[in-house]
Amino acid sequence: MAFETISVIGLGYIGLPTAAMFASLKRKVIGVDVNPKAVNAINRGEVHIVEPDLDIVVRSCVSEGMLRATATPEPADAFLIAVPTPFTGDDHQPDLAYIESASRAIAPVLKAGDLVVLESTSPVGATEQMAAWLAEARPDLRFPQDAGENADINVAHCPERVLPGRVMHELVWNDRVVGGMTARCSERATALYKLFVRGECVKTNVRTAELAKLAENSFRDVNIAFANELSMVCDKFGIDVWELISLANRHPRVNILQPGPGVGGHCIAVDPWFIVAGARDEAKLIRSAREVNDAKPGWVIDKIEAAITAAGDTAAIACYGLAFKPDIDDLRESPALEITRELGTRYPGRVLAVEPNIDALPAALSGIQLVSLAEAQVTAKVHVMLVDHREFKEAGVPTGELVDSKGVWKS
Repeated sequence: MAFETISVIGLGYIGLPTAAMFASLKRKVIGVDVNPKAVNAINRGEVHIVEPDLDIVVRSCVSEGMLRATATPEPADAFLIAVPTPFTGDDHQPDLAYIESASRAIAPVLKAGDLVVLESTSPVGATEQMAAWLAEARPDLRFPQDAGENADINVAHCPERVLPGRVMHELVWNDRVVGGMTARCSERATALYKLFVRGECVKTNVRTAELAKLAENSFRDVNIAFANELSMVCDKFGIDVWELISLANRHPRVNILQPGPGVGGHCIAVDPWFIVAGARDEAKLIRSAREVNDAKPGWVIDKIEAAITAAGDTAAIACYGLAFKPDIDDLRESPALEITRELGTRYPGRVLAVEPNIDALPAALSGIQLVSLAEAQVTAKVHVMLVDHREFKEAGVPTGELVDSKGVWKS
């Protein structure tokens, strides 16, 4: 069956660019989201997230009638689920509630021959659980877990692996891992993505595809944890960590990453916990790395406290950057946001936030003032570098007490 109509469930940082990519190929795309503001914005040809070139593609696809958004799923030939997969509580257990909700929402409109792909980064076994929810809701249809290659509905997992700020390019050119519940499922999902993917689509089984994405981000998390731990070791010895890393990286087989205030985003700060949750006794290094990175914001706050004491009891505190990485507006799981929020709680009325990529502060930062870079540099006596946005690297070094978690103000 040709994929003439494609439905994307979840129109966020991954779902909307993916929907736009299919629509740009003159496929009819129905985007589904529970956020009415996002739905209305898209139907006006506007975007509710910041991503280079996305607004141009969405505007064109909406005007041509190839892309529209709705709150309720409609019949389609393929359904891509790209909803959040957070974890819950101090034990970091995966929360599949959004996947379950999306599954039960699309179940009534499924028909024989449809393809359902889970794109959300998920713990091992999540795609099979999704298939079970679908089968429970539609006992009149056959699913791969019971019917194998004779299933009416094909089910696969194809995790995204794109970099915010480069999503539109990387969706096309990055390789994709496609894991089907059967060989037929893998083949059909590959045919869908090859409509626009110019990288290689590598077929595997569903559980390997799930773990591949988790392993990729856990690898990065472990390496960042080494850099973050090294920065704390250097501080204890009175050594400039930026100089040390520069010297160590002159070794032909060493490439230490840059430390920061922690690790954020919807992937690296979350995905390793999915492995730990399913293999707690085996994933010792992965768990340790997560604990190092989760503890780094507290260490940075201690440094800020010392700077505030040196500056005086009434000093204004400027926090530079709230996003989880440079030059984007995405605040998800951002250690910079958490540090700024904690400072606002401890020092009400004294904290200034500088984030050039947003127009308003989230509710979590109530009582904190969003100001320009110039105003912060003049007003504050304590300056905290949390995200190395381009604007900050191009500006001069402010006067006052400095806490630089990114090496922007190093001499």
